[in-house]
Amino acid sequence: MSDEPEAAVVKRFLYVNRKAPHGTVYALEVLEMVLIAAMFDQDVHVAFIDDGVYQVKKGQTPGALEMKDFSKTYRALEGYGVEKLFVEQESLTERGLTQDDLLVPAEVISRAQMATLMNSMDVVLSA
Repeated sequence: MSDEPEAAVVKRFLYVNRKAPHGTVYALEVLEMVLIAAMFDQDVHVAFIDDGVYQVKKGQTPGALEMKDFSKTYRALEGYGVEKLFVEQESLTERGLTQDDLLVPAEVISRAQMATLMNSMDVVLSA
């Protein structure tokens, strides 16, 4: 038996955000899971598809819904080592949005590229 410490196993995680940012707890809970995984030095990727693209849209005003605006937390992800953000082009287009509408730097990829990305991950969690 060796006295050398075991190397940590790093898995590639993809957190897929499909829901609008307000009205449910899904978006906030996924964001919390992303931060926790990043703290454990996992290879974290975050994807925004369907209404999930609204989570990273500039100019959110959830105060009218009496909800807290947590969208600014996405800007802090880089500080946690989470720099691999992806937004599906078709989801943006279907909602009349462009890359300029995003509050964080993200790679805009096609639906086919998103499927390839998902297939390349060790773990895919979707909400």
